[in-house]
Amino acid sequence: MKEAILYKKINEKVQCLACARKCILENDSIGFCGVRKNINSKLYLLVHSLPSAVHIDPIEKKPFYHFYPGSLTLSIGTNGCNFACPYCCNYDLSQRRIIEGFDFPPEKAIETAKKENLDGFSFTYNEPTIFIEYAYDIGILAKKHGFYTNFVSNGYLSDEAIDLAKKFLDAIVVDIKGNLNKDLYLKHIKVPNPEKILENLKVLKEYFHVEVTDLIIPKYGDDLEDAKKLLNFIYENVGNIPIHFLRFFPEYKWINLESTDFEILLKHYNLAKEIGFEYVYLGNVGNEKYESTYCPKCGNIVIKRIGIMLLEFNLDEKNRCKFCKHKIPIVGNLSKNWRRFFFY
Repeated sequence: MKEAILYKKINEKVQCLACARKCILENDSIGFCGVRKNINSKLYLLVHSLPSAVHIDPIEKKPFYHFYPGSLTLSIGTNGCNFACPYCCNYDLSQRRIIEGFDFPPEKAIETAKKENLDGFSFTYNEPTIFIEYAYDIGILAKKHGFYTNFVSNGYLSDEAIDLAKKFLDAIVVDIKGNLNKDLYLKHIKVPNPEKILENLKVLKEYFHVEVTDLIIPKYGDDLEDAKKLLNFIYENVGNIPIHFLRFFPEYKWINLESTDFEILLKHYNLAKEIGFEYVYLGNVGNEKYESTYCPKCGNIVIKRIGIMLLEFNLDEKNRCKFCKHKIPIVGNLSKNWRRFFFY
């Protein structure tokens, strides 16, 4: 437990400033996320240095496809979340409202990353914004030791959280749910202002490497008109960034839904291509055709993937296509040692 950075006092109450909910908490009350509590008119992060999940992952698992491809990252998550997704695959962490975990202070995180010869840190599994002070403390040390840092986020950050993230964060995956369908967000995920996510995307692109995932949920979020509006907004306001359409699998409270039909995913893929996105991917499909990165100039595969595994790496040390020398928009380069991750 540690006093939070992102809050302000309102008499004996406090207002949390970590996410866009900006919960106002009376003494001894806890925010929607379940991990930020008013104790004697001070806001405390109850899970600081108390993660529930720490694991070594390929960066492609996040999924980042244009950020240090082939690298290994230390993934860290706690309990709690500011969303209430009824299908969350990590619901045992995100929807658990019990403060528990194991002792893992920032210094130990750095020590672990060095010992395991890792490349950086991913704050993931649950929404990292709710434990941003913990991520900040790790991130500041990570910068000093040459590690990258990233968020896997639902994008519902406050302006204050974005400002704090500028001090330590390199990249962010924004996980959009069901083409940002308002009914899905308002009724089922319990998010009062989903438009804030779009506002944030415009700001985030100015400071971080950004990729977007869109979980295509049958019945609740697979409409192509919604997708068209979302994709046009991103293309016009954020740019030609990597877009990942993810197959939904039934989980948690929505176990009776079907998995996303591949043809629906393919229609989303083609729509994004028609709009002008050059780097479009399908996730959770196990199909290298739609998981690989292609050079938009010559059409050759520059990174071949299947799932989270890299099969080929056809970029030079400047992230140029080896076939035609076209520059591919990728942050970081591990062309000399990417093969060490294939069999991980």
